[in-house]
Amino acid sequence: MKKVIKHSGLNVLTLLFALFGTTAIYAQYGYGSQYGYGSRGGYGSQRSSIPQAQTPAEEPKPKTAEELVDEQMPRITEALELNEFEQAVLSSVLKKYVQERIEAQILKLPPEKMAEVYENITKRQDEELKAGLPLEKYEAFVALQKDGVSKTIKKKKKQKRKKSKN
Repeated sequence: MKKVIKHSGLNVLTLLFALFGTTAIYAQYGYGSQYGYGSRGGYGSQRSSIPQAQTPAEEPKPKTAEELVDEQMPRITEALELNEFEQAVLSSVLKKYVQERIEAQILKLPPEKMAEVYENITKRQDEELKAGLPLEKYEAFVALQKDGVSKTIKKKKKQKRKKSKN
């Protein structure tokens, strides 16, 4: 009886060693393949010989009116030297009318009708800005629209340099 117990304990020990050994080898050398280790070398997943179809790159989503205005507001604020109240008024008015312009673009109206719609939007925007901003800030904003933000900032810097030299 003692021989049978020793012999079966050795069998159990061999079985456990084989079980743990194979899992370690499997983990170390990869997944293999459905055909066995010999077909593709058996070392990890390999590239497929079947070409993959190229998926077209997604077109970037157009920015919303809020994103467009929020992107430009820091530079406009710097150029016009706006306080927080003026900045909030300008931002809300611009968001409203930029949204209207985007909606007009979506309609794809004929050019002459589009020009008329844009002119109407601009007129209403100017009236609202005139009512919400001090006159000098409104005039500075109109000049900023004509000249551009970067030119206005450069002019302000030149004026500051001249004042500091005198």
